Amino acid sequence: MTKSYLELRSTITEAGTLRIHLESVPLPQPSEGELLVRIEAAPINPSDLGLLLGPADMSTLTAEGTAEAPALTARIPQQAMPAMRARIGQSMPVGNEGAGTVVEAGSDLQDMVGKRVAMIGGAMYAEYRLIRPDACVVLPDGATAAEGASLFVNPLTALGFVETMRAERHSAIIHAPAASNLGQMLVRICKDDGIELVNIVRSPEQAELLRGLGATHVVDSSAADFRERLEQAIEATGATLAFDAIGGGEMTSIILNAMEAVASRRMPEYSRYGSDTLKQVYIYGSLSTEPTILKRGFGLCWSVGGWLLFNFLRRADPSVAQRMRERVTAEMTTTFASHYTAMISLREALDPGTAAAYQKKATGSKYLIVP
Repeated sequence: MTKSYLELRSTITEAGTLRIHLESVPLPQPSEGELLVRIEAAPINPSDLGLLLGPADMSTLTAEGTAEAPALTARIPQQAMPAMRARIGQSMPVGNEGAGTVVEAGSDLQDMVGKRVAMIGGAMYAEYRLIRPDACVVLPDGATAAEGASLFVNPLTALGFVETMRAERHSAIIHAPAASNLGQMLVRICKDDGIELVNIVRSPEQAELLRGLGATHVVDSSAADFRERLEQAIEATGATLAFDAIGGGEMTSIILNAMEAVASRRMPEYSRYGSDTLKQVYIYGSLSTEPTILKRGFGLCWSVGGWLLFNFLRRADPSVAQRMRERVTAEMTTTFASHYTAMISLREALDPGTAAAYQKKATGSKYLIVP
């Protein structure tokens, strides 16, 4: 009898229904150059939710199936369907990264059996994953799966911001929102590396959290004097580069205008074209699905673009990517430690109340799937 395992799948139908369910998949046998890993932990990142839930209207979330075979459905707004055309009818596995133990291996990789590894490559919300060793990092002896589960997306993104800053010859970074697991990692990296960092948070409690980690420049967007404080922080650091995970709304515009206000004060004479200081903002997330609004008051020397970890790694020199991975592994329990709100099973991930909680993408809230 062929053995099988469970894998979380997401499908969008032609009629505009999202369906998330557990699918039974044949258990593969690893060939040469392959590892079979029993997955023990996989985080739910905002980037995972884009595939898992898509643009579904969460107010229509409905539980279906049985206790043994649960499923969730939700409606996709009609205006969002054209962007989903390429995935209609496809049962798609989810989960960018995870960690687990190698249980079988190809004939050339038998020395890997029994080792615990962190992995990246999709389809991690499952009981097993067939994967090549170049998509894995062997964890140190004694490291838990929870410690290794989030060693790729957030840590490498934070390090990628710093590498981008250096490559583009900026001297400081602005990050919004900054109290997330990723933001806390960036605070530790910049503190250790002597890099000026402006942290934009959304509450006094988040500001206190980052100051407790040693952050110097923390500005609260909920405060009445937010824009004034932001300009002061930019003045103190000279930041001309920002990374915005919010995406929608005016945050990118606010940052650009604040950078221009500071640059304009340094101009020797007035120019109707604004300052000649390049102001760069990269949008790397969609915590807000509203349109990105730019209120133009920042001259003509500016740029807004998208930043994606996987694109960055493809373009980066292999030695840079290797150095980043080595640092993450060496500092996995310090600089790059992640903290989780809750650990849930694959079936619990299909509970409507749990799904409604993890889809909020609340700052400082992170769920770990433990298959």
